[in-house]
Amino acid sequence: MPANFEVRHEAMRIAGKKILTDERIDVLHPYDNQLVGTVPKGKVEHVRDAFEKAANFESKLTRHDRYEILQKTADILVERKELISDVITAEAGLCKKDSLYEVGRAYDVFSLSARLCIMDDSEVYSCDITPHGKQRKIFTTREPLSAISAITPFNHPLNQVAHKVAPSIATNNCMVLKPTEKTPLTAMLLADVLYDAGLPPEMFSVVTGDPADIADEMLTNEHAELVTFTGGVPIGKYIAEHAGYKRKVLELGGNDPLIVCADADLDKAAELAVAGSFKNSGQRCTAVKRILVVEDVADEFAALVAEKTKAIKYGDPFDASVDMGTVITEDSAILFENRVNDAVSKGAKLLLGNERHGALYSPTVVDHVPYDCDLVREETFGPVAPIIRCKDIDDVIRVSNSTAFGLSSGVCTDDWPTIQRFIKELKVGTVNVWEVPGYRIEMSPFGGIKDSGLGYKEGVLEAMKSFTNVKSYSLPWV
Repeated sequence: MPANFEVRHEAMRIAGKKILTDERIDVLHPYDNQLVGTVPKGKVEHVRDAFEKAANFESKLTRHDRYEILQKTADILVERKELISDVITAEAGLCKKDSLYEVGRAYDVFSLSARLCIMDDSEVYSCDITPHGKQRKIFTTREPLSAISAITPFNHPLNQVAHKVAPSIATNNCMVLKPTEKTPLTAMLLADVLYDAGLPPEMFSVVTGDPADIADEMLTNEHAELVTFTGGVPIGKYIAEHAGYKRKVLELGGNDPLIVCADADLDKAAELAVAGSFKNSGQRCTAVKRILVVEDVADEFAALVAEKTKAIKYGDPFDASVDMGTVITEDSAILFENRVNDAVSKGAKLLLGNERHGALYSPTVVDHVPYDCDLVREETFGPVAPIIRCKDIDDVIRVSNSTAFGLSSGVCTDDWPTIQRFIKELKVGTVNVWEVPGYRIEMSPFGGIKDSGLGYKEGVLEAMKSFTNVKSYSLPWV
């Protein structure tokens, strides 16, 4: 880390009050294991206190008040982008290019939430539209919940939190957040930004601790009317089974294909494959995790992907010239290395990479990958570009749909009938034509099917819907 990086010893933020504990959790820089900071090892009583304060606070913020807080938050994020980016890079190992980009995305989340919260979301129904109707109108309005429980992962320490708290503020809700213990420091910075922007502190609390100690309370607390979680499938299914009679919004893993057809511009498709596989060190649920290529063009395409991947500079995340930093832990890097070796033992050909130094894992390209080996059947959450060769479009669709996941996809073809087939037959939440699977804007619906998600989709607009109760009332209307 840079010599001037200041180790951060943070406190929990419970309704704006800083809470410390005797026991602490260390946060380490994945690149060299230096201490980045520490956070409290909170207990159940801290979680209960946060929810109690949230449930007993009734926000009086108008739509315009919320608009101003959200937009000011966006503006402050830009003002503090270097500090926030440094903390993201320090605790997550993401390169500076990626961490600065993440601050920019968070700006979009808050600024778009600001605009959406001033839109009237009520509906009106005339009742005299049938012979049995009356001269009345039914109106709807949306009301906030008692409190929202939010649990976020390591791969986007700022933006994943933004996607929870911005729609929560837009709908006048109170939220208690538990960020992962791997990357909790950025969430503390965001809490301070929100308070500085004028958010009543009761509306956002951040608790930290060992999941074994506090995770169940985040699910079962009597005041938590909704649990919103982004992360892995096993934890998501645990939440679904243990959270009880409350709403759940679960955005889980992905095994997203980039599909390359015979008519595709192969150079353009290779650019998308590389960008989709290696941005954010490949640690995105919507990263390109499988590249399905029609056999007729596979040789030329694989060579282009390998050539473009060679140009990626990886290494010290704080080096401004680096395109890719580390993955989150050495154990993760070892898992990727082992899965690539397993694929090679089953007939795959390593074209580039599979080099590891601690948590630093090289951009890796593997060709002739069997579609059912662990590298591509499971979600490999790192910088690997596995190329699977398919006979034809029928084979592509069969292979694409063969895993337990169904989040997103990218398609490289200009043939309209083929595009229509993909939109209809791919079992995913999104089909992007001539884009990476991860393409979206922050307000558009986002989420998957099968093991990739349960409940409402994410994206600011969908989250605002799921974070509210609809109340109807009717009036005489002549």
